[in-house]
Amino acid sequence: MQTIRNLTLVMSVLLIAGCSSFTGKNSPTLSRSAQWGVVPLVNYSQTPQAGERSEQILLSVLSSKGLHPQMYPVGEQGEQALLDDNERLSGAMDWARQQKLDYVVAGSVEEWQYKNGLDGEPAVGISLRVIEPATGRVLWSESGARAGWSRESLAGSAQKVLNKLVGGLRIE
Repeated sequence: MQTIRNLTLVMSVLLIAGCSSFTGKNSPTLSRSAQWGVVPLVNYSQTPQAGERSEQILLSVLSSKGLHPQMYPVGEQGEQALLDDNERLSGAMDWARQQKLDYVVAGSVEEWQYKNGLDGEPAVGISLRVIEPATGRVLWSESGARAGWSRESLAGSAQKVLNKLVGGLRIE
């Protein structure tokens, strides 16, 4: 009986662990008092505005970690930027250099959808990186993906992924 319980426990842990995946390298120690910014998350998913949705969740997650990042100005970019996330990112990086920000959080959304089927589970895949705007040097990067439960929202799944990713930052 004890063996069956142990086997059930191990299988449960493996099932839960199988629903998410994270990869990345150790973060250098980054200063909490530095000037932080958030620039566009490039949307590679097939869901319109998934990048913008993720950016708003990212702002709240960074704030919960004691950071107060500036958000790139959305309205000052031209029509092409509205259609092209890479153009928005380029303009936002120029803005970050003008603002003399120490670090910006950038990234991409690879997946943002409800899976097909009866349960319609949310599936989210996001990559983040911390960049030094003055040099363009990537200081840290990590990716995470998660398939949530059938009654979970996309935003809830994204928040869990972003919390895990941002939790990997060493901020002092």
